[in-house]
Amino acid sequence: MVVWIIGLSGAGKTTLANEVIALVRKSCLNVVLVDGDMIREVFGNDLGHSMDDRLRNAERICKLCKFLDDQGIHVVCAILSLFPQSRVWNRENLKNYYEVFIDAPIENLIKRDSKGIYGKFLSGVIQNVAGMDIDFRTPENSDLVIRNTESVDLLISYADSLARRIMEN
Repeated sequence: MVVWIIGLSGAGKTTLANEVIALVRKSCLNVVLVDGDMIREVFGNDLGHSMDDRLRNAERICKLCKFLDDQGIHVVCAILSLFPQSRVWNRENLKNYYEVFIDAPIENLIKRDSKGIYGKFLSGVIQNVAGMDIDFRTPENSDLVIRNTESVDLLISYADSLARRIMEN
Protein backbone atom coordinates (compact mmCIF):
# COMPACT_ATOMS: atom_id res chain seq x y z
CA MET A 1 0.00 0.00 0.00
CA VAL A 2 1.09 3.55 -0.70
CA VAL A 3 -0.18 6.36 1.54
CA TRP A 4 0.52 9.59 -0.34
CA ILE A 5 0.48 12.59 2.03
CA ILE A 6 0.15 15.92 0.22
CA GLY A 7 0.35 19.51 1.37
CA LEU A 8 2.27 22.75 1.19
CA SER A 9 5.56 23.26 3.01
CA GLY A 10 4.92 23.32 6.75
CA ALA A 11 1.46 21.71 6.52
CA GLY A 12 2.55 18.71 8.62
CA LYS A 13 3.22 16.06 5.97
CA THR A 14 6.47 14.78 7.46
CA THR A 15 5.18 15.03 11.03
CA LEU A 16 2.17 12.85 10.20
CA ALA A 17 4.19 10.47 8.03
CA ASN A 18 6.77 9.89 10.77
CA GLU A 19 4.04 9.10 13.29
CA VAL A 20 2.34 6.65 10.90
CA ILE A 21 5.67 4.93 10.22
CA ALA A 22 6.40 4.62 13.97
CA LEU A 23 2.99 3.04 14.61
CA VAL A 24 3.23 0.59 11.70
CA ARG A 25 6.75 -0.50 12.65
CA LYS A 26 5.46 -1.72 16.01
CA SER A 27 3.90 -4.68 14.23
CA CYS A 28 5.56 -4.94 10.80
CA LEU A 29 8.85 -3.88 9.33
CA ASN A 30 7.99 -3.76 5.63
CA VAL A 31 7.20 -0.05 5.60
CA VAL A 32 9.35 2.85 4.43
CA LEU A 33 9.10 6.61 4.48
CA VAL A 34 9.62 8.38 1.18
CA ASP A 35 9.99 12.13 1.59
CA GLY A 36 10.31 14.50 -1.34
CA ASP A 37 13.26 16.33 0.20
CA MET A 38 15.01 13.06 1.09
CA ILE A 39 14.69 11.76 -2.46
CA ARG A 40 16.33 14.91 -3.79
CA GLU A 41 19.25 14.21 -1.45
CA VAL A 42 19.43 10.51 -2.37
CA PHE A 43 19.89 11.52 -6.01
CA GLY A 44 22.64 13.99 -5.13
CA ASN A 45 20.52 17.14 -5.22
CA ASP A 46 20.83 17.05 -9.01
CA LEU A 47 17.56 18.91 -9.55
CA GLY A 48 16.62 22.50 -8.85
CA HIS A 49 13.15 23.84 -8.14
CA SER A 50 12.06 24.83 -11.65
CA MET A 51 8.77 23.31 -12.77
CA ASP A 52 10.63 20.86 -15.04
CA ASP A 53 12.89 19.74 -12.20
CA ARG A 54 9.95 19.45 -9.82
CA LEU A 55 8.12 17.28 -12.37
CA ARG A 56 11.17 15.05 -12.82
CA ASN A 57 11.47 14.61 -9.04
CA ALA A 58 7.75 13.80 -8.80
CA GLU A 59 8.12 11.17 -11.53
CA ARG A 60 11.06 9.62 -9.67
CA ILE A 61 9.05 9.44 -6.49
CA CYS A 62 6.00 7.90 -8.18
CA LYS A 63 8.13 5.22 -9.82
CA LEU A 64 10.07 4.54 -6.63
CA CYS A 65 6.79 4.05 -4.78
CA LYS A 66 5.62 1.62 -7.45
CA PHE A 67 8.93 -0.27 -7.29
CA LEU A 68 8.57 -0.68 -3.52
CA ASP A 69 4.84 -1.44 -3.66
CA ASP A 70 5.41 -4.16 -6.28
CA GLN A 71 7.75 -5.86 -3.80
CA GLY A 72 5.18 -5.84 -1.01
CA ILE A 73 6.74 -2.94 0.87
CA HIS A 74 4.30 -0.42 2.26
CA VAL A 75 5.16 3.22 1.59
CA VAL A 76 4.23 6.39 3.40
CA CYS A 77 5.14 9.25 1.10
CA ALA A 78 5.28 12.88 2.25
CA ILE A 79 5.34 15.08 -0.84
CA LEU A 80 4.22 18.48 -2.04
CA SER A 81 2.60 16.78 -5.07
CA LEU A 82 2.13 19.78 -7.33
CA PHE A 83 1.16 17.78 -10.39
CA PRO A 84 -2.32 16.29 -10.75
CA GLN A 85 -0.96 13.92 -13.42
CA SER A 86 1.28 12.30 -10.78
CA ARG A 87 -1.72 11.51 -8.63
CA VAL A 88 -3.63 10.16 -11.64
CA TRP A 89 -0.61 7.98 -12.51
CA ASN A 90 -0.53 6.70 -8.93
CA ARG A 91 -4.20 5.73 -9.00
CA GLU A 92 -3.69 3.91 -12.29
CA ASN A 93 -0.41 2.17 -11.44
CA LEU A 94 -0.25 1.50 -7.70
CA LYS A 95 -2.08 -1.54 -6.35
CA ASN A 96 -3.48 0.17 -3.27
CA TYR A 97 -3.16 3.95 -3.25
CA TYR A 98 -4.57 6.16 -0.50
CA GLU A 99 -4.26 9.92 -0.84
CA VAL A 100 -4.24 12.26 2.16
CA PHE A 101 -4.35 16.02 1.70
CA ILE A 102 -3.32 18.19 4.63
CA ASP A 103 -5.10 21.45 4.03
CA ALA A 104 -3.48 24.27 5.99
CA PRO A 105 -4.23 27.94 5.33
CA ILE A 106 -1.27 29.79 3.81
CA GLU A 107 -1.53 32.41 6.57
CA ASN A 108 -0.86 29.70 9.19
CA LEU A 109 2.03 28.30 7.16
CA ILE A 110 3.64 31.72 6.85
CA LYS A 111 3.37 32.16 10.64
CA ARG A 112 4.83 28.67 11.33
CA ASP A 113 7.47 28.79 8.58
CA SER A 114 9.40 25.87 10.08
CA LYS A 115 11.91 25.79 7.21
CA GLY A 116 12.11 29.57 6.69
CA ILE A 117 10.88 29.19 3.11
CA TYR A 118 8.03 31.70 3.30
CA GLY A 119 10.15 34.32 5.05
CA LYS A 120 12.85 33.99 2.39
CA PHE A 121 10.23 34.32 -0.33
CA LEU A 122 8.59 37.36 1.24
CA SER A 123 11.96 39.08 1.65
CA GLY A 124 12.86 38.38 -2.00
CA VAL A 125 15.69 35.93 -1.27
CA ILE A 126 14.09 32.97 -3.09
CA GLN A 127 11.47 32.29 -5.73
CA ASN A 128 9.57 29.21 -6.87
CA VAL A 129 7.65 28.61 -3.65
CA ALA A 130 4.47 26.55 -3.92
CA GLY A 131 1.51 28.46 -2.59
CA MET A 132 3.22 31.78 -3.26
CA ASP A 133 4.52 32.27 -6.82
CA ILE A 134 3.84 28.66 -7.85
CA ASP A 135 0.17 27.76 -8.00
CA PHE A 136 -0.86 24.88 -5.76
CA ARG A 137 -4.16 23.44 -6.89
CA THR A 138 -6.12 21.72 -4.15
CA PRO A 139 -6.36 18.00 -4.94
CA GLU A 140 -9.88 17.11 -6.01
CA ASN A 141 -9.99 13.38 -5.28
CA SER A 142 -8.14 12.87 -2.02
CA ASP A 143 -9.35 9.93 0.03
CA LEU A 144 -8.89 11.93 3.24
CA VAL A 145 -8.68 15.69 3.78
CA ILE A 146 -7.24 16.90 7.07
CA ARG A 147 -7.81 20.57 7.87
CA ASN A 148 -4.68 21.49 9.85
CA THR A 149 -5.46 24.71 11.66
CA GLU A 150 -5.20 23.35 15.18
CA SER A 151 -2.48 21.72 17.26
CA VAL A 152 0.03 19.11 16.18
CA ASP A 153 -1.81 16.66 18.46
CA LEU A 154 -4.94 16.93 16.33
CA LEU A 155 -2.93 16.27 13.17
CA ILE A 156 -1.19 13.27 14.74
CA SER A 157 -4.53 11.87 15.88
CA TYR A 158 -5.05 10.73 12.26
CA ALA A 159 -1.93 8.55 12.38
CA ASP A 160 -3.61 5.63 14.12
CA SER A 161 -6.30 5.13 11.46
CA LEU A 162 -3.73 5.48 8.67
CA ALA A 163 -1.44 2.95 10.35
CA ARG A 164 -4.34 0.49 10.76
CA ARG A 165 -5.21 0.94 7.08
CA ILE A 166 -1.66 -0.05 6.12
CA MET A 167 -1.51 -3.03 8.47
CA GLU A 168 -4.83 -4.37 7.13
CA ASN A 169 -3.40 -4.52 3.60
